[in-house]
Amino acid sequence: MSTTAAGRRRGAVLDDIAVIVMTGVIAGCGLIYEYLLANTAGRMLGAVESVIFAMIGVMIVSMGIGAFLARFVREPFTGFAWLEATIAVLGGASVLLLGAATAAAILLPQAIAATYGLPPDLVPRGSLVAALEAAAGVVPYALGALLGVLVGMEIPLLARIRQSFHAARLDHNTGTIFGADYVGAGVGAALWVGVMLSMEPVRAAYLTGAVNLVVGIAFLLCYRRLVRRFALVVVLHALAGLGLVAVAQGGTDWARTMEDLLYRDRVVYAANTGHQRVAITRRLVHADAAPILSLYLNGRLQFDSSDEHIYHAMLTYPALAAAARRQRILVIGGGDGLAVRDILRWNPREVVVLDLDSDLVDLFTRPRFVDGAFVNRALLALNGFAFRDNRVGVRFGDAYLGVDALLRDGRKFDAVIVDLPDPSHPDLARLYSVRFYKKLRLLLAADGAIGIQSTSPYFARKAFLSIGRTVEAAGFRHVDQYGHHVPSLGQWGWTVATRRGRSALDRLRALDTLPVDDGFTTRDLLLGAFAFPKGYFDGRAEIAPGRLADAAVYRYYRQGWEEATGIAAGRADGGP
Repeated sequence: MSTTAAGRRRGAVLDDIAVIVMTGVIAGCGLIYEYLLANTAGRMLGAVESVIFAMIGVMIVSMGIGAFLARFVREPFTGFAWLEATIAVLGGASVLLLGAATAAAILLPQAIAATYGLPPDLVPRGSLVAALEAAAGVVPYALGALLGVLVGMEIPLLARIRQSFHAARLDHNTGTIFGADYVGAGVGAALWVGVMLSMEPVRAAYLTGAVNLVVGIAFLLCYRRLVRRFALVVVLHALAGLGLVAVAQGGTDWARTMEDLLYRDRVVYAANTGHQRVAITRRLVHADAAPILSLYLNGRLQFDSSDEHIYHAMLTYPALAAAARRQRILVIGGGDGLAVRDILRWNPREVVVLDLDSDLVDLFTRPRFVDGAFVNRALLALNGFAFRDNRVGVRFGDAYLGVDALLRDGRKFDAVIVDLPDPSHPDLARLYSVRFYKKLRLLLAADGAIGIQSTSPYFARKAFLSIGRTVEAAGFRHVDQYGHHVPSLGQWGWTVATRRGRSALDRLRALDTLPVDDGFTTRDLLLGAFAFPKGYFDGRAEIAPGRLADAAVYRYYRQGWEEATGIAAGRADGGP
């Protein structure tokens, strides 16, 4: 073999390695864009789960379209170089573009009201505003589709580029390229879950865009002789780099400004945990009153400090008053510590909290400083520093599996309080299943009681009734449901059940005086909460309980919220 031929062969091998590495890197970037846009759009539009699935579907289909369109790129080297710079800019600014679309829909009615001097209660909500809001809702999918098409073109172009390095046809070119693609996507998924999910979305976007830009620059350095209009392509990459620097410098502040528009009050703290987007807003009513704080998770209101005492009193008091003892209490969820605060008034010996999100619990446990400001001072005061009480222990993990660990430990509790999000997703619906409540029944003492957050009996009547039916099917002897108005949430509902003996309602009726004064609950208020309008429970026997196989509670929930409000279930004003 001649020296020239050997050099060409070594060059082809090096080119092979370079293309395979680039394939893996851009595949990882493509998957991160997919997850990033899906999560960001879901949090902005409110219906997190359905938007995430829809966005991923849109991007997958668009990638397929992009793969078909790649055949029309006549010069693969030049086309790939242009593609990387374009993806770097579009992907790196994607979160800001989504925020800008949402902000425009929110600002238009405010601008009209300001122009014509309209009072706040007459902000226009007519067909023009509705059309703009609908358009803003389409923008995330349009952006996802465009980015998906561009990402879909990358792999076919790299396959053609790799083929061009070899004189003969490569029998395994497709397998090699797609193998690198799948491995790279797997690495991207790991980076997303392990690192980027807890980042500010803007930062995750521009860092990913920067990786695409680096790939583009490396490609230009390696194959400049094969890229036509090289100077123009270099200028494009330079402009893309300047754009990403601008996003890196001011993007987070811009995004926070736009995020403020998603809420009626000013956002004073926002962060991604490994599981959800946390936002805390602050509203000043008047100079002599304490500011009102609201907690949002993934855009959904969890509590308002002005009325959360109502929600948590109704969640905890019936079950604790009905239980024979209150020495050992289990709380499922409740990472804000507000239910724990109310439970501690009963002077228990031990409170065990099982929650998924350690970052959320930490926000309600220890001081958090941002730019020198003590951002969670009022939150710690609101829950009475409950997590610092030495009687309170916290276990982190998925509730469905965490309950199994408690069962293996042989634990028993006098009362169980279930403060979980609404069943707005099939994964959450398993926490409203017969199987899950059977586990909780095994953890409950024979003369204990369980209290369960049970969504709105007004907006989601069938879901509310289905939760009661599910608890019955799990083997609880007596199940009672009740409701009360919480101003920030609307009419809300809960379920209380006992394993043996009298029902919780009968036990409450037997009380002459309430055992604990929480400053809100009275005997008449408590008993009145169990009264519902005439005919409310008609047809209850036909309501299906929730089971792992059919997720009935989830189906009822979505149907109820969509029929009652005309929007997808789980909007920010849709409750926990």
